[in-house]
Amino acid sequence: MKKLSLLVLGLALACNSSQKTVSEAPKPVVDPVPYAETITQDDLKEHLYTYASDEFEGRETGTPGQKKAVEYIKAHYQSLNVPAAQSSGDYFQKVPLEVSKVPEGSLSINGTSFEVGEDVLTFAQAKGNYNSVVYAGYGIEDGDYSDYSGIDVKGKFVLIKAGEPVDDSGNYVITGNMEKSVWSNASEAIGKKRDIAKEKGAIGVLYYDMLSFPRFQGYFQFMKNNNSGRMQLAADGTDEILIYLNEDAIKALKSDIEEDNVPKSISADIEMDITSGNDQIDSENVVAFIEGTEKPDEYVIISSHLDHIGITGDGQINNGADDDGSGTVALLEIAEAFKKAADEGNGPKRSLVFLHVTGEEKGLLGSRYYTDVDPVFPLENTVADLNIDMIGRIDPNYEGARNYLYLIGSDKLSTELHNLSEEVNKKYSNIEFDYTYNDENDPNRFYYRSDHYNFAKNNIPIIFYFNGTHADYHRPSDTPDKINYDLLENRARLIFHTAWEIANRPLRLVVDKAAD
Repeated sequence: MKKLSLLVLGLALACNSSQKTVSEAPKPVVDPVPYAETITQDDLKEHLYTYASDEFEGRETGTPGQKKAVEYIKAHYQSLNVPAAQSSGDYFQKVPLEVSKVPEGSLSINGTSFEVGEDVLTFAQAKGNYNSVVYAGYGIEDGDYSDYSGIDVKGKFVLIKAGEPVDDSGNYVITGNMEKSVWSNASEAIGKKRDIAKEKGAIGVLYYDMLSFPRFQGYFQFMKNNNSGRMQLAADGTDEILIYLNEDAIKALKSDIEEDNVPKSISADIEMDITSGNDQIDSENVVAFIEGTEKPDEYVIISSHLDHIGITGDGQINNGADDDGSGTVALLEIAEAFKKAADEGNGPKRSLVFLHVTGEEKGLLGSRYYTDVDPVFPLENTVADLNIDMIGRIDPNYEGARNYLYLIGSDKLSTELHNLSEEVNKKYSNIEFDYTYNDENDPNRFYYRSDHYNFAKNNIPIIFYFNGTHADYHRPSDTPDKINYDLLENRARLIFHTAWEIANRPLRLVVDKAAD
């Protein structure tokens, strides 16, 4: 009886083992090429001749032309039965914006009045009388170094200067060597320094940057002369007061600021009478997605910006065929290719998010709203962002060699992503990758100038695909007839293949170069 029981048990285990082996047999590897080949010149051209037509009026953020653009994108996803990403079923992620009018008024320091737009610059309203400010040197807090040791800035204005500390040997204190840190990067450091001051409880920042002041002043005067204001997220509000001081203004407040690095409280008679009125603007991102079959809670984002710069003062329409009509229509076609794969039972293992952002031309506003205010999907579960911004033209450096593409950021956070990108290109596309603009010292600073940056700053690996600038950049002459549709096709297919590999690889991309 015991032997019979053991025999039966053995047969049962054998059957179960056999069934398990059959059920776990590896699926055949799916060839993505047939799906990539659905991305065609003809389809891209048909989309772009509509999307970058005069009917869309240059797609400036918040205008009727931009509303036509988002309706066009939405209709495409509806026609494919690609669902909206938001649980509400709405393809539109509302992005509340404000246009801050150029402020007027003055700032008085110890009895000397300085006019806004001349000696002081700000884009926020500032009113009140104060009898002191707190000088915080460079305004840096990084690792063991802090300019805020021993000072209390809560409820006060903080005076900060540009740059970073250098020791007696000429080494930068933060890095410990001759290499500058991010705190010497004017564009990035201002925001970081302002944010630290805010976290410490400061009500505003007075900022001295002798080298950058003329650039800020030029921007201010441009807005004033064109009766235009600075567009910003409504969530930013006007409570963050940042006032730039020129050399004359700083002399009235702290004449030895260049030599003195010691934080301290400074007695001063300061009167602020700066007024500004904001206009409310409604805009929207368009977000669609295909849910992953095995890892639905991990997300691969492919992004492009849907807006452009609208109509010139003399009535000419900036159609923005390359910027970023090319990225928009490429994204539509990439989504269609993935949907075809999903319909045939070959959907991506990870979820794919098709993100069309607004307000890029106004300061990366739509992507910043997604990352900083209302992520549709958790950032910690976001594997990568592949950002497409201008991939339909040839820049002057490649007039005789067309098959190229600038890649920016692929190696900044993830070595795996960079290597994957290179391998995919060699296998499917054979495009010459140019990393010129990936150089940290590139004066164009393109890494900081498109929507991928808002993901990168959150340590999400990114690739920015870019054909470079050309004579028609931000001009009415950026029209669909000048697009190289064969190149647009090949570049879009490359991005599809890259997204396919990221979405279907066994393990999530490793972030081995996370920023602080």
